[in-house]
Parts: sequence; C-alpha cells; structure tokens
Amino acid sequence: MKNFVAIDFETANSSPTSVCSVGVVVVREGEVVERFYSLIHPTPNYYSHFCTAVHGLTDSDTRHSPLFPEVWQAIEKKIEGLPLVAHNASFDSRCLRAVMEHYGIASAGYTFHDTLAASRRHFHRTLPNHQLHTVAEACGYDLRHHHHALADAEACAAIALKIL
Repeated sequence: MKNFVAIDFETANSSPTSVCSVGVVVVREGEVVERFYSLIHPTPNYYSHFCTAVHGLTDSDTRHSPLFPEVWQAIEKKIEGLPLVAHNASFDSRCLRAVMEHYGIASAGYTFHDTLAASRRHFHRTLPNHQLHTVAEACGYDLRHHHHALADAEACAAIALKIL
C-alpha cells in the first residue's frame, strides 16, 4: 500500500465522541506528503484520570480548541479518496463514526486498515507484544512521543509502509 492516510485519535474519557486530539499523516506513492495535528474541544467535555495519564492532555489544553466539525473540515479534503490506516483501527474507526454521528456529519464510508492486525500476521510471536511502540521499533521507527496523536500517526504510517 503506497497511498493512504494514517490517523490517530486521543480521547478525553471513555466516550468515543470525546476526541481531544487528532494526528493525520498523508502518504502518496510511499512518501509522507503532509502531516496535520490539532487539539479538539471534546464532547462530553471532561477528562478521566485514566485518559489524562495516558496522553497528558487536560481541559486546560483543549478549553479554547475548535470543536470536531471545524477540525474535520480541515482534514476531509486532505484524505479524500484514500483508505485510512490506524493501529488498533477498531478504536479509531469507532471514534470517527461516533463523533461524526454526534455532529451530524455525513460519513464518506472510510475504509480502515489495521496495523495491529497486520503486525500479528507479519511478526506472529517474534515480538513480546504488538503495541504501537513495540511494532514501530521492529519496523525501524523510533517513537519518542507515544500517545501524542501526530507521533502515533507517524509511527502507524511507518509501520504500514513496512508491512502492509
């Protein structure tokens, strides 16, 4: 696969509509051609201790950030016609569907490919686990800021270029 978009969402709490940041990496002909990152004012707007412990974001980070529809307007033109790739795609696709439905945004029926499932097929039991940072390292990518949406999307793109 040489043309795709790697995408990663972080959420403020357990609700899939609570996306609080997004990272997007556009790959064309096997080369990264664009990167996009934005904080997002989550809905519902509260942060669970667990989620903040994972990604470090709090209400003070996103209080004045745009709502999802404004951010999605900036993204959708960049990704038009391309399949989406995510590590543990069930999470990111669920978030995307939920937040689009919440805001009444028509879905373009995005196709998701999962680098987590691909890692399990490709590496089998040769890795201690198939977490993003482990798989990224096995693919020669140094993921320094795990759980930052753009860093995770960049790692996902590097994995996809190696094993998809």
